[in-house]
Amino acid sequence: MPAPDKKILMGKIGAAHGIKGEVRITTYTGDPEAIASYGPLETDRPGLSVTIESARLNKTVLVARLKGVRDRNTAELLNGVSLFIDREQLPDPDDEDDFYHADLIGLDARLESGVSIGAVSALLNYGAGDLIEVRDPRSGDTFLYPFTRTVVPTVRVSEGFLVIAPPLDAEPGEEEPD
Repeated sequence: MPAPDKKILMGKIGAAHGIKGEVRITTYTGDPEAIASYGPLETDRPGLSVTIESARLNKTVLVARLKGVRDRNTAELLNGVSLFIDREQLPDPDDEDDFYHADLIGLDARLESGVSIGAVSALLNYGAGDLIEVRDPRSGDTFLYPFTRTVVPTVRVSEGFLVIAPPLDAEPGEEEPD
């Protein structure tokens, strides 16, 4: 089970929208309007929490009215604020093959032989698909692997590990032949 203080990034406030204090929010939820249903959202600004009173989808962003924000000047001050909830507020995935990226961070990454090669330190996506980053605890080096079923055939969040089957028989720390 994830740590109770694990935060999940749900969205980011962008520019003000109009003159009545609405803001644009880029959401990272499956349904963009769902971000409004989580209640008060924590932010990356100490002491600031945000409650979405109403929201509507406008092209690729959510336009939202926030509690206590009634003018453009106040809305502009929130530009760039990230919105979070505790992982515990999210439902557990229905399928064992589904999980939240945040649940993978810190898992032990093992080869198919059972040898630990490090811990998952990040999940990245530069546009060509998800990558899983594994940090070697001895050297501090990081290794990136495609986050596909072929390369990561087993994920056991409840048991604290996942299996990496490195492509092309390359293993962490091995140099490719010239």
